Amino acid sequence: MSTTTAATRTRDARSLLTAEEFAGVAATVKRANPGMETTLAERITVEALAFVATAANRSSGRLAPSPVVDEGWHALILHTRVYADLCTRLGGRFVHHIPQPPNPTHPHVPGILAFTQAAITGAGFQVDEELWQPGPKASAECQHVPNCGDTECEANCESGPN
Repeated sequence: MSTTTAATRTRDARSLLTAEEFAGVAATVKRANPGMETTLAERITVEALAFVATAANRSSGRLAPSPVVDEGWHALILHTRVYADLCTRLGGRFVHHIPQPPNPTHPHVPGILAFTQAAITGAGFQVDEELWQPGPKASAECQHVPNCGDTECEANCESGPN
């Protein structure tokens, strides 16, 4: 008789890409952040993959990456074929990115990062909590809040829920 534990239920976000695809995305994160260690770029890429996988399969509730995780999402999107194939394989919505500059007049959505981390955990991924904390670990400066409709998710670089 087997016992199911949290460890056996944890999904591996890194396995969502081939080794070559993963290395390419992590290299893009590193190039955008001169001086960044390869291991940090890889951690950011893993977290971005978990975020996208979770967002692509959510039917309700807004999710947003931290600025650090957003850096990984930006890198992933730059690999357009990899990103499109990933969204197709996930079987969920295509998570669109609609960039907007940061707007200090829009307040931060309270609790959105904690809610997003809980959703990622609920989707079976382990959260790298350090990458969800404030601090200058990467160059991304915006906050995304996906607005999920019937067939697509859109994410805007904004603080408000609109």
